[in-house]
Amino acid sequence: MFDQFPALQQGYLGNTLQAYLTSLIFFVAAVFGLIVIEKIILSNLKKLTEKTATHLDDVVFGILDKMIVPLLYVGAFYFALKQLVLPEAIDKVVTGFTVIVLIVQLSRMAIAIISRLFEYIWSRSESGQTGLGVTKSVMTIVRVVVWGIAAVFALDNLGFNVSAVVAGLGIGGVAVALAAQNILGDLFNYFVIFFDKPFEDGDFIILGEYLGVIEHVGIKSTRIRSLGGEQIVISNSDLTSSRLRNYKRMERRRVLFKLGVIYQTSLEKIKRIPVIVKEVVASVENTAFDRAHFASFGDFSLNLEIVYYVLSGDYNLYMSVQQDINFRIKEAFEKEGIEFAYPTQLVYMDKVQS
Repeated sequence: MFDQFPALQQGYLGNTLQAYLTSLIFFVAAVFGLIVIEKIILSNLKKLTEKTATHLDDVVFGILDKMIVPLLYVGAFYFALKQLVLPEAIDKVVTGFTVIVLIVQLSRMAIAIISRLFEYIWSRSESGQTGLGVTKSVMTIVRVVVWGIAAVFALDNLGFNVSAVVAGLGIGGVAVALAAQNILGDLFNYFVIFFDKPFEDGDFIILGEYLGVIEHVGIKSTRIRSLGGEQIVISNSDLTSSRLRNYKRMERRRVLFKLGVIYQTSLEKIKRIPVIVKEVVASVENTAFDRAHFASFGDFSLNLEIVYYVLSGDYNLYMSVQQDINFRIKEAFEKEGIEFAYPTQLVYMDKVQS
């Protein structure tokens, strides 16, 4: 349509004015179209997503608005320049710039999608805040992997020979893996701990001679706050390969204790003791009586064995319950005239006649 303007057919730097004008019109039209899309379509779409209860559409809109739209502007600029005949050096620069922007934006998009996916999964699972904390650690690894792959793609598209680099990285990776197998083992066991969930932050565990509350499960090690106050750091591999007791998940605690009464206690009172103990335990909250028996004849006492359950794993509650039971047993024994035994010896002496 510009043929009736001869001046537009004049050439400058390898292109006619008509070609420059066509390229400019293409770019302006594309930008105008994108602005219309942003102001009208995306604006209305944002209002719709804000009204919905789900968070997933907000995530999709955020990725579309912040990553895909800028990419479309770069694409408009690239295709507008492609309407012109550019010198080889400039063409390489334009192509390289576009490729780098494309790879960077796609990498950011991939990281954002993976991160949002993890957050969405953990927010709907029982892991809760623990899962969200793990996401931060996992995303560090994801970012390194994604940006590493992006760098290889960028170098390859820019004309560099990456075959030797990739081969070198492969050999180097094997060497690093062999040298850092303990670290990789701890990293693998970190995921084992997270997905298998043998314990979580705040759980009280006993591991061999160590005991305390889990403070933090890291990529390489787990930190435990002992009862003495010091922090214990144990590698994840040691944790997963050891037997540990998790008292936080104890639904009820079995309690076995013994009582000893003196040998002078009558048979009638001994038969009465299991009944007294049963009544005492039943009268205390958060308990379930199991049994009480006259178990054995000791060196200096008649021994009774009592078993009951505290209907909680809380150690402080267990101690309070045991204390209450001890008070009530002591009170009941005093009323019944039953005496507790303690180590005694009777010495019989014969008088020698001289």
